[in-house]
Amino acid sequence: MRTKINIAPLLIISGIIAISWYSIKKVPSLKEAYKKDFLIGTALNAAQIEEENPIANELIKQQFNAITPENIMKAEIIHPKWDTYNFELADKLVNYGKKYNIQINAHTLIWHSQLPYFMHTIKDADSVKQYFVNHINTIASRYDGKILSWDVVNEALNEDGTLRNSIFLQKLGTDYIVEAFRLAQKAAPHTELYYNDYNIEEPRKRKGAIELIKKIQAAGVRIDGVGIQGHWKAYNIPLKDIEESIEQFSALGIKIMFTELDLSVLPNPWDGNVADVNKHEENNNAAMNPYSTGLPDSMQNKLTKGYEDLFKLFLKHKTQINRVTFWGVNDGQSWLNDWPIKGRTNYPLVFDRQFNPKPAFYNIINLKK
Repeated sequence: MRTKINIAPLLIISGIIAISWYSIKKVPSLKEAYKKDFLIGTALNAAQIEEENPIANELIKQQFNAITPENIMKAEIIHPKWDTYNFELADKLVNYGKKYNIQINAHTLIWHSQLPYFMHTIKDADSVKQYFVNHINTIASRYDGKILSWDVVNEALNEDGTLRNSIFLQKLGTDYIVEAFRLAQKAAPHTELYYNDYNIEEPRKRKGAIELIKKIQAAGVRIDGVGIQGHWKAYNIPLKDIEESIEQFSALGIKIMFTELDLSVLPNPWDGNVADVNKHEENNNAAMNPYSTGLPDSMQNKLTKGYEDLFKLFLKHKTQINRVTFWGVNDGQSWLNDWPIKGRTNYPLVFDRQFNPKPAFYNIINLKK
């Protein structure tokens, strides 16, 4: 018996995709507008790496010339068991970059968070060291020459600039970051090596980051750049601190990237620009989720001005900045919908949930006209 298929829904879906593609093709391109200034990047999730959404894929190809994997190269996914590595999605990412001529920043080799389960059961320093060496050597060497850069160490500092009390500090000592860069330098001689962190534009944490970078350099180990993440509030961006950080990091002779840019429009349950994924808040009352049905013009205007002010600053220092990466393709993808409170509706990026460019996008483009 032959089943009759109703093709009307398929035609409707195809029509929506075609219309969206047509609309996207009429939108100006960020990567083209800023091609003489710095790379324009975005973070990709697994579905985008596998090209599951043709609209998202079209937008990524049109707008961005650099990509960072959101999660798939973090240890819990790429190295799930002591002697087991899962390279499937990371290899697809490399192929994606090659296919569309997009530069790849790999994220991240050493991070205290999103570790595989077995790392939480290790008690002795020798085993941690063996994991540390094997993890860096195996993964960094596999992708050497196939990617532009690695975030070698991620978020190793406390807010006061001291070293975070991670398993790596506890078991390997205060030189573990230098050793991570030493190992990465040997395993990936053709790959740029970065330190990446949030809030390192703030004076105390910046001071710690500068001391850390100088320590790596003094050891004769290569560090090519620093990534300032850029998780800020749309209505309270620390522009003065950011500019001072650009100048001070640049004075160290290293490259500067803004690596995880998003501007939250929602209230933070704590003071300050905290971006620690391990911190959570259960209180999801109406005051903490004020824009569940849409963003009012008053806040849209603040978001627009925030991005415009930032990109004016980036252009002022374009000779010192190599890349600006948005942490997600559109608002629906953003981690800020579920952090620090699950189920909120945030609007931190320059493309909305339907992949339409927002006023902030056009103001960024207009800075180049």
